Amino acid sequence: MKLLRGPLGAALGLVLLLLSPVQTVEPISLGLALAGAASALTGLISYPRLYCYFRECCLQWEGARAGAALQEDLDKKLFGQHLVKKVIVKAVSGFLNNTNPKKPLTLSLHGWTGTGKNFVSKIIAESIYEGGLNSNYVHQFVSTLHFPHAHSVGQYKDQLQSWIRGNVSACGRSIFIFDEMDKMHAGLIDSIKPFLDYYEQLDGVSYRRAIFIFLSNAGAEKITEVALDFWKSGKKREDMELKDLEAGVSLSVFNNKNSGFWHSSLIDRNLIDYFVPFLPLEYKHVKMCVRVELESRGYMVDEEIVTKVAEELTYFPKEEKIYSDKGCKTVFTKLDFYYDL
Repeated sequence: MKLLRGPLGAALGLVLLLLSPVQTVEPISLGLALAGAASALTGLISYPRLYCYFRECCLQWEGARAGAALQEDLDKKLFGQHLVKKVIVKAVSGFLNNTNPKKPLTLSLHGWTGTGKNFVSKIIAESIYEGGLNSNYVHQFVSTLHFPHAHSVGQYKDQLQSWIRGNVSACGRSIFIFDEMDKMHAGLIDSIKPFLDYYEQLDGVSYRRAIFIFLSNAGAEKITEVALDFWKSGKKREDMELKDLEAGVSLSVFNNKNSGFWHSSLIDRNLIDYFVPFLPLEYKHVKMCVRVELESRGYMVDEEIVTKVAEELTYFPKEEKIYSDKGCKTVFTKLDFYYDL
């Protein structure tokens, strides 16, 4: 029989001791044993990795584990986005494995509604923290909800800086997700520029281990233009590379007056590490989404239903009808029509 030694063994011993008949132990011996085991149990709880079994910790999963989980989820659940998978896995895994990053990781996800931007940000959060978007260390901002009024931009800037400073002070590996960047008031996001820059510390706080993710529909037109050119040229969708899209998307977003990144210093100073393009989804990708949703609900995949749901969506351009205008976003509600849920 293998003996348990160290804090874990002592803690287990405390439990067994408390369950044993009291009369078989001398009072002094019992007191000393309780004191020693309690001390060991305190050491067990305070030891960082073991402590994290009892409550959520800042950076719950290490880089290798998070990267593997990220790759697996993207492969199983994200369709038609070969560039996204490649960039996100390499960027996030590399950053988490870097023990001395020079700046926070900053990702900007661009594409039409329903192409997977929110879904990918959710998967990133879940790969790092078990609670995912519900984790105490993951913070979401929705422009139309948290920053609705143009006349309050000055106040929003102060609040945003305070929120980020406070949360990073509590956990250096905090994740911040900004949704609807295309609806954010111009100039507001520039208030967080110091936190994304190459400073070692600001007022005693280091932001270098934090992750910032921006989600936007801006730039989708440029992405569609490039994708359509590939299609018309007879090239495979999968032959597209990041270099074919990233510079164009960055410039398009920077010059878009309806974007929160309009003439933003975050772009001008090259503080966004990756502009990640989400390609418009084709008919075959929509069908893949339907199949996965059916399986997640516990149903057998009925190809007739899959086809019906996919055909109910509308596609563009008007003549070619290649891409779903809502991606996979309405697949879930469309399925409700066919099943009594």
